[in-house]
Amino acid sequence: MRYQPIPNRLFVRNRKNFIAQMEENSVAIFFSNDQSPRNGDQFHPFRQQSDFFYLTGIDQEKSILILAPNCPNKNLREVLFVLKTNKIIETWEGHKYSKEEATKTSGIEHVFWIEDFDVSLKEVMSFMNNVYLNGNEYAKFLPDVETREIRLGKELKAQFPFHNYHRSAPLLTNLRLIKSKEEITVIKKACEITNKAFRRVLRNTQHGMLEFEVEADISYEFIRNGANGHAYSPIVASGKNACTLHYVENDKKLKKGDLLLMDFGAEYANYSADLSRTIPVSGKFTQRQKDVYNAVLRVMKEIKKMYIPGNTIQDINDTTNDLMQEEMIMLGLFTKEELDKQPDLYKNYFMHGTAHFMGLDVHDVGSKFEPLQPGMVLTCEPGLYIQEESIGVRIENDILVTENEPEDLMVDFPIEVEEIEMLMNE
Repeated sequence: MRYQPIPNRLFVRNRKNFIAQMEENSVAIFFSNDQSPRNGDQFHPFRQQSDFFYLTGIDQEKSILILAPNCPNKNLREVLFVLKTNKIIETWEGHKYSKEEATKTSGIEHVFWIEDFDVSLKEVMSFMNNVYLNGNEYAKFLPDVETREIRLGKELKAQFPFHNYHRSAPLLTNLRLIKSKEEITVIKKACEITNKAFRRVLRNTQHGMLEFEVEADISYEFIRNGANGHAYSPIVASGKNACTLHYVENDKKLKKGDLLLMDFGAEYANYSADLSRTIPVSGKFTQRQKDVYNAVLRVMKEIKKMYIPGNTIQDINDTTNDLMQEEMIMLGLFTKEELDKQPDLYKNYFMHGTAHFMGLDVHDVGSKFEPLQPGMVLTCEPGLYIQEESIGVRIENDILVTENEPEDLMVDFPIEVEEIEMLMNE
């Protein structure tokens, strides 16, 4: 792995906390991600299923976890199944976990080869009444392709139709919302790498470059610092492209006088960072660009104060909308009278939420109605998009909720107009 090993006490504790939520006489079964076909004889780069990694730390395909704490056979109460390697696999694909390495990584004592799964499962199922199966329940994600856990979960239901089936997702959501010290350390590392990439962009960006050249600078810094890569498809959007929220083509030329909006983050040890910054291609903001930028920055600084226990993402979004409307009026985008007649008028210029949970996924598990608690990590990302002026500004930092004041995990990232201009012109 490119990243430094995570202490297996994290995964041991995660499994213990999950088991504590299970009903009596239950088994939970978790599957690693598929190797996703790309084309010809190629696969897309493998990325582990987040819940599976959360419970095991195992970063390899064709792996299965069984948790059956009440099983009479003690050897089957907590079992990890991994791919048995051979000379051909070693020659063509490289190293795979040995049983000893899988135990060291996961903290699971009983590690079997994957071909032992069917027999082991049948024995476990003969003692259990309830089965927990997992699935991605992110509300806005509707993929056309079934995941391995859904596909194999259906097979299990067909093979064992008389058991009671339950969802693992709500249990895992309760756990994953609160980040442990180990997780926060890894997220901070992802932020540190992201900071290096942003500073490289500030040094190198100039008019005449193509957007993907900026992306290349970001990717370079990610790879050389041991990141898995990008936590999500990076947005490098100049000029009017910045008004397209999920612009990822990144193929246009940077023009003098334009703004460049970037939204990117490193993924380190499968944990995400998420940064947005907007910079002047020429190295200096125009007065209008500066006014718009500082309007967004003022809102961000005020909204960060709301990242305290008890508030919700919905509270944060509602307050941001109110503050952004005031800024839009001061910028002359509309009058208060026009807004009174059309209360949704502000959505022409600010049309997305301000916060989302972060962790193993850049849009991590959790509801916008969930009260914030210490240990949660969220983004803070107000924006302002004026299509008729080809101005798009978004500023985003990652915030840790604590028992006291919020902790900005990107507090040392350049953010003020003067600092950005100075670094771009050194």
